[in-house]
This record gives sequence, C-alpha cells and structure tokens, in this order.
Amino acid sequence: MSSSALSRLSNLRGHFHPTDSNNDKGGSDGLDGRLIKISPEVSEALSCGRAVVALESTIISHGMPFPQNLETAKELEAIVKTNGAVPATVAILDGIPCVGLSMEELKRLAILGTRAQKTARRDIVHVVATRGNGATTVSATMFFASMVGIPIFVTGGIGGVHRHGEHTMDISSDLTELGRTPVTVISAGVKSMLDIPRTLEYLETQGVCVATYKTNEFPAFFTETSGCKVPCRVDSPEDCARLIDANMKLKLDTGILIAVPIPKEHSASGSIIESAIQRALKEARDKNITGNAQTPFLLARVNELTGGASLASNIALVKNNALVGARIAVALAQLRNKGGFESVP
Repeated sequence: MSSSALSRLSNLRGHFHPTDSNNDKGGSDGLDGRLIKISPEVSEALSCGRAVVALESTIISHGMPFPQNLETAKELEAIVKTNGAVPATVAILDGIPCVGLSMEELKRLAILGTRAQKTARRDIVHVVATRGNGATTVSATMFFASMVGIPIFVTGGIGGVHRHGEHTMDISSDLTELGRTPVTVISAGVKSMLDIPRTLEYLETQGVCVATYKTNEFPAFFTETSGCKVPCRVDSPEDCARLIDANMKLKLDTGILIAVPIPKEHSASGSIIESAIQRALKEARDKNITGNAQTPFLLARVNELTGGASLASNIALVKNNALVGARIAVALAQLRNKGGFESVP
C-alpha cells in the first residue's frame, strides 16, 4: 500500500472508531467526531493493502425473513473469504456506522429485520443523530466504503429510474451516488421492476462508466438480458481491475457499475417475471405505495406471485456477484500493490 494510503488510513483510525464509554469527552450525546467503527479484520486488511469487499445490509433487513436472511449474509461473507478477500458488511447500529460486522452484529441486524431503517445517503445523519439502527442501501454503503478506502462493493441490483419516472421523478439516489463516489459496484444490473433504458441514460448523464461482464448486453436482474447494449465489456477480473485502476489514477471521482448476468441455471422466465412485475406495480399504485417503500414491496410481491422463484433467483445472483466481486478485488489489490497479476482463483 502506498505511503499516502497508509497515512490516510492512520488518520481515519484516529477519527473514526467506536465510542469508548470510558474515554467519551463529547458530553451526553457522545457525538465527538468518533462516528464510525471499522472491524479489526477490515482495518488490518486495509492497512496491509489486501482485498476488501463492501457488502450492503438492506438485503439482510428488508430482503428476506429471519433466519434465511442471516444464513444468506453468512454465505455471502464466506464466498468473499473463500475467494481471497475480506468481507465488510456495512450497517448503522445504535447510531454508529459500522464497516465490518461481527457474527453477533449480523445476527442482531437479521433479527431486527424491517425495524432497522432502510438508510440511503440522505438518511445517514438522522439515523446517527437519533442513535438508531440503519440498514444501508447502495448509496449509503458506497459512501461509507469510499470514506474508509474500500474500492469494491457487491450488491444484488442497484436502484434506478422507476417506471413512469418521467412523470413521478422517482429516481434512486444510487445513481447520483455513482456519479460522485469513486467506488465500483458489482451487481446483476438494475432491479427489473425499474426502467432499465432510462436508468442507463441517467448513468450516462452522470458520467458513470457502465461495463458488462462477459456479455455485450446489460442484464435485467432476474434474467440475463434486457435488450440494452452498453459500450464497455470486461471479460475477466484482471480486465475489471485495470478499468478500476485507471479510474482511480485519473481521479475521475465517479463510480463504475459492473453488471454481471445471473447464472443461466438460475435465470427466471422473463415472461413470468414481467407479468408478476406488472401486477405488483398496479397493486403498488392502487395502495399508493411510493418512495423507498416501493422497491421492497415490489420485490416481496413479485416473489409471492412467482411462488418463491424470484427470491431464489435473487439469492443466487447476489452469491454469484460476491464471487465475481471478490476475485476482482483480489486482482485490483495485486495490480496496485505489485504492478501485476498473480493467479486469481
């Protein structure tokens, strides 16, 4: 790791660590600048220049019920570790942003479920100030990953422009975060109940590099294809690492979206999924479900309408993304530390 990176991490350690009740000089609220906790494993990996992969926590709290959510979270972290990287699940617990969770903290978040606030960038200050519990979305996870120097983040699918967004202006903060935060997001594209073509147009406006992994067509979350082409294709972890390294060296200060198609054997039927989405969208309109409540409702309802097939696909794709993301993180660490690549598992 470069001396500047080590210096940055040292400064972060001095300012961002868990509040110590025996050393709290910030008064009764405890907000004395020490507002973030980095787990020992993640901190050690960053200081040594090892590969680290950030993971969001909304999929744990809002994506599925307990204990399935806990088992999935454990499996994702295990996949990242097996492929040579250190997992850093991000969440806010008792008002303290945490980068890297212990098993006890993972279990606590899983049990909290939807009682943990779904936390995008705009919600961070409120959750911290009220000492609440927050499950971070893509935008909030990117923010914290960038803050501590984690360049790779794995999720299932990002948010985007909602269908009929030209009228409602319902556009996910994930897109603007990609336009201003230099973190690479590995996902299965955009959640398929959204407007994929308009989302890609918006990302272009934000100056975000969008690349597809081993394909020429942008994936549609539950299915491998969307009918949308993108100008950048990468075919290996090393290709991805070079792309990310160039973005970092040029200091473009924008993120990168690498879209990984769901494995063919787990791909859902496009017609069945679209039929379920259309019905779920109508129900959401009829019930006036909008804002950040809409996507969790749609995902849950589509899962019900497909007899659980969509959730099975969701879990399969995020596991695949974790595998790909870990390998990319390892390749990037090798490139930046040694100037070349070793064998990536």
